[in-house]
Amino acid sequence: QVQLVESGGGLVQAGGSLRLSCAASGRTFSSATMGWFRQEPGKEREFVAALSGSGAITVYADSVKGQFTISRDNAKNMVYLQMNSLKPEDTAVYYCAAELKYGSSRSRESSYTYWGQGTQVTVSS
Repeated sequence: QVQLVESGGGLVQAGGSLRLSCAASGRTFSSATMGWFRQEPGKEREFVAALSGSGAITVYADSVKGQFTISRDNAKNMVYLQMNSLKPEDTAVYYCAAELKYGSSRSRESSYTYWGQGTQVTVSS
């Protein structure tokens, strides 16, 4: 059974940093594109970042470029999201996604096969 479990969320002041982790189990995702999305209450889930299995392709939402960094450790079946200079508008539930469907866009929610349960990030002003 495939599971993605996010951790590392919490409450942080504006300007602070958090590092989210996503632990995958049930199979290896070393060749799969992994992504992060986020969702604010009452809004649709939005793309944050994605990273190919080899690490050769990295894509970020314009809103987080230069602020967030996605990385992965294939040996540990882990993917990370380093979030710096956090702003109140970064407050959301952050979700890990795995395995991009063939031919699909990395920034679309429907493109991913597996999802975690989410971790709350709250940035206070």
